This record gives sequence, structure tokens and C-alpha cells, in this order.
Amino acid sequence: MTDTSPVVVVRTTLPAPPNVVYDEWLDPEALTEWMCPRPARCLRVALDPQVGGELRIDIEDEGEQFFVSGTFLALDRPRLLRFTWSCSLWPDPDLVTTVSVHLDPQGNGDTLMTIRHAMLPPDVRIRHEHGWAKIADQLADGLAASATVSNESSREPHAGARNRR
Repeated sequence: MTDTSPVVVVRTTLPAPPNVVYDEWLDPEALTEWMCPRPARCLRVALDPQVGGELRIDIEDEGEQFFVSGTFLALDRPRLLRFTWSCSLWPDPDLVTTVSVHLDPQGNGDTLMTIRHAMLPPDVRIRHEHGWAKIADQLADGLAASATVSNESSREPHAGARNRR
């Protein structure tokens, strides 16, 4: 039987190599910066980055608090992350969907990131398509800002640690 449920696919080129992008996906502090489509914000990120490990993202959006949870299904550094995704706001909060993040090296040290979210309920597909696109843009912006800070600090002998914004 073929799964005909809506699938969201978002592709973007990121200004960092795949290993750096991969690590961003498994760093709770980094995720709080870019994982929620603004103006929503991540209140807390907890994850156990191993196959079978759990993840949870507590989110606040326009005064409403909710969470996303899942389990890591595949971790293949630096090329692939796959995890389940459920949202406490969905009509069926126990519904389990699947997110795959593919990271392909491009020229000049960039990465083509492809996010594929499968088995989404039809009534949330468009919202998730916009959300993943915004998240991808936020990640790109954060990586670009980090690269700028790194380039500037390499010229200054006593520059501080990585600045996330």
C-alpha cells in the first residue's frame, strides 16, 4: 500500500559544511535559536542524540504553550538525521510523523539541506511547509552570522567565543 499522505519538502543551501550543520541539529542551545519559526520561540529543548533517544521541544507562540516530541530513528553524521515528530496541538496529538534531514555537500563548503516531513495530517501540511521554510532560513541566517563572527575574530587576536546573535 502506498502512503498518499501529504509530504512537505524544503530545500535550502546553507553557508557551512555538512558536519557543522549536522551538529547544529543536535545542539540544544543552537536549536533554541533557530528551530521555532519566529515569532514562536523555543522555551526548552531536550534531546538524547542516539538512535532510540528522545527529543522534546517546548514552544511558546502568541501566548500559547505546546510541545513537539519524537524519537531519533537514524543518525548518520554528517549526512542524515531522521526522527519522529508529534505535536501536542494537532487534532490527534498521538499521531506520529517522520522528519528526515539530508545534508549534501556543495561547492565552497556549503550544504544543501533537504527537510522531508512525511505522514502529516492534511490540515497541518501548509502550516508545516511554511514553518520548515522559515526554520531553514533562520538556520541559514545563524550560520552566516557565525561565519561573519568567526572571520572577524580570526583577524582580532582576543575576540570572544562564538556569538549567536
